[in-house]
Amino acid sequence: MRKGLYGLAALAVAFGVGLPSSGQAQHEPPYQVKDGKVDKATYNGYRRFGNACERCHGQGGAGSSFAPSLTKALKTMSYDDFVETVINGRQNLANGQNKVMPAFGTNEDVVTYMDDIYGYLKARSDGALHGGRPERFDR
Repeated sequence: MRKGLYGLAALAVAFGVGLPSSGQAQHEPPYQVKDGKVDKATYNGYRRFGNACERCHGQGGAGSSFAPSLTKALKTMSYDDFVETVINGRQNLANGQNKVMPAFGTNEDVVTYMDDIYGYLKARSDGALHGGRPERFDR
């Protein structure tokens, strides 16, 4: 089972986990928000983020005492860097502290829904979506 998940993670990185086309990346955000409501994928990203990321990165990705704000980080972080960090993790030594983000490349729930998680966090980062549980407009 583990071998299969490592293979899935490697394929996800190699094939870009559904990277948007260059035209889409420049013009269309990876989320849809209308009147404070979100599309199915963005809502799914909210749910997946809550299951896998919120315990460290705080509600809505706002950060915590031991993990940075993703709403701030995604203002400058590229999609590729986001995927790389989520799949492989990261270790930073700052101010005498060793801060580690674990790798989620073997977590099928995260790898499979990477685009949805990114879309949700990007909507939060862009200010298109405020905190709390979003409603879906496509129901």
